[in-house]
Amino acid sequence: MKIQISILFSVFLLITSCKVKSQSKEASNIEIKNQTETKGTVSILEKEFVIKNLNNVSHKVWLYLPPNYTTSKEKYPVIYMQDAQNLFDAKTSFAGEWGIDETLNKLYNKTKKGFIVVGVENGGEKRIEEYTPWSNTKYGGGKGDVYSDFLVNTLKPYIDNNYKTKSSAENTAIIGSSLGGLISFYTGLKHPKVFGKIGALSTSFWFSSKVNSFADKHANLKNTKLYLLVGDKEGASMVPDTENMAERLVDNGFEAKNIKTKVAANGTHTESFWKSEFLETITYLFNL
Repeated sequence: MKIQISILFSVFLLITSCKVKSQSKEASNIEIKNQTETKGTVSILEKEFVIKNLNNVSHKVWLYLPPNYTTSKEKYPVIYMQDAQNLFDAKTSFAGEWGIDETLNKLYNKTKKGFIVVGVENGGEKRIEEYTPWSNTKYGGGKGDVYSDFLVNTLKPYIDNNYKTKSSAENTAIIGSSLGGLISFYTGLKHPKVFGKIGALSTSFWFSSKVNSFADKHANLKNTKLYLLVGDKEGASMVPDTENMAERLVDNGFEAKNIKTKVAANGTHTESFWKSEFLETITYLFNL
């Protein structure tokens, strides 16, 4: 009898133990599920763009859509960016990716604010001519106005017609770095009714002195927001060039409250620097 009781008790403990383990495993699965972040999607458009009067390069366009894009009826602000090879994928990047999708996924999961990002690949060896509105005696260039017009008259209308965008200038930003910062600065100032927010990171203002007269002419903007970033380890002229440009703009009518200049300690002319500053850039531009 004692043996039977002992056996029955052992069986009871075994059954109870299995139930506890099962419940523990189920609780563990629930916890993991709650910790899972929703992710947006990154793709390359099937349509490629050969830009008339620029060059014969077929430009690929990368697209990031926020995590709730397919399940929501809402429309989204759009960020147009240069050098798409460097934005999302380390394998295609020049020297490391910006991690745009990871940053925006985290932002969405924290705030539920979503963005569409449109990244245009540069033309490789044609990059200088694409991103410079004026020529340089040493480096050439000077077809940036053609590229700028492509963004305004061809690419943006295509994106607005095919995706759920908030198409107004106040919901549209243009961001780039180095020469990409120069063409973003140029395009944003020249077309304020299209791009209401400009992120000019480590901008190559040194490329042509004509940028100064251009800024004087287009500075009188009341609604455009501008974020100027430069690192103090980028080269002797980068910081003064950036600070002088900010002062020039304000002197010629740009709203001082709508411009922010950041000189980052130990900031270098690298993809990793711009990656680390991207969230702060859009935080200012979009009042996040």
